[in-house]
Amino acid sequence: MDFKGEVLRKSLHLTGLLVPVSYFLFGKEITLIFISLAIIIFFIIEPYRVSNETTKKIIEGIKPLLREDTLDIVSKSIESIDRKIKEIAREEEKIWIGAHIYFAVSALLVVLFFPMNIAMGVLSAATVGDAFAAVVGIKWGRHKFKNGKSLEGSLAFFLSALIIYLFFLPWHQALLGSLIGAIVELYNLPPNDNFSNPLVMAFLIYLFTVI
Repeated sequence: MDFKGEVLRKSLHLTGLLVPVSYFLFGKEITLIFISLAIIIFFIIEPYRVSNETTKKIIEGIKPLLREDTLDIVSKSIESIDRKIKEIAREEEKIWIGAHIYFAVSALLVVLFFPMNIAMGVLSAATVGDAFAAVVGIKWGRHKFKNGKSLEGSLAFFLSALIIYLFFLPWHQALLGSLIGAIVELYNLPPNDNFSNPLVMAFLIYLFTVI
């Protein structure tokens, strides 16, 4: 994926910040309902996202409702949106569930099982850190690891996550969370870093606070 595509992809991923914002404004229970509804919607539309026939079926379905000139404009717009979505999808996401579902499930577990400050910090840091790591790694990454990621990208995750964490946690917990996040993001733990990163950071930060 080129730099422009990665920026667009990470811009969409930043909508994950809606979870900590919801937690702050509306509390735990409303946020859990919000995430649960999002997960249900994601699973309903996911088969249509990965299907190559969806766009054709939508256009065929609206044909009787529109005049020919209007239909042409609408059809081109739908095809353009579909093309853009496919351009920013990872190869595995073209045949399997997308990163948004992994993040949503992870966010649900983090909000459900961890204290508010840890949950808000982790989800904010994971979202922002992942975006900075990808963009910096592609644009300025010169020192590559074997898996294709870069030292520059990892440092970008660490520094951006650290800044975020300092709003929610004591400095030593913020430092630990940022370091853990950078390592997990680098090694891309299965099944997906959007799932594993928030959970691992939340668990180890919480463990550190109770020891």
